[in-house]
Amino acid sequence: MSYTTRIDWKGGMAFDGELQGHPFKIDAAENHGGKNYGPTPKPMMLSSLAGCTAMDTVALLDKFKVSFDSFAVEVDGDLAEEHPKVYTNIRVKFIFSGKNLEDSRKKIEKAINLSQERYCGVAAMVRNTAEINIEVVLNES
Repeated sequence: MSYTTRIDWKGGMAFDGELQGHPFKIDAAENHGGKNYGPTPKPMMLSSLAGCTAMDTVALLDKFKVSFDSFAVEVDGDLAEEHPKVYTNIRVKFIFSGKNLEDSRKKIEKAINLSQERYCGVAAMVRNTAEINIEVVLNES
């Protein structure tokens, strides 16, 4: 399987992109010659990691018969100070709300671990340069 994306220059540091039929914008911050029309490329990697592991987790929890009312993934990362400025430390927070989640904590943690260790290709790629730290929050506890 392979994927192709395309970005077209729109002036300055701005580009319109397309991936799998979905448009997106990227730009640089104003202090780097951009107009801040869209996110910058490296932080988009964090969104890719969040989406990849979130989809795995939802699919696994469905398989494990764990229900929840809401689910979100927050990701933040630290960049190296020297070029190339790769992520060196990434924190991934899995936030769930719902009834009886504490009773399902082991299944939730198993799903997250399976995602991180086996299924999430983005995590596998990022792990080459960054330590990934996981936090699980159930009902804002």
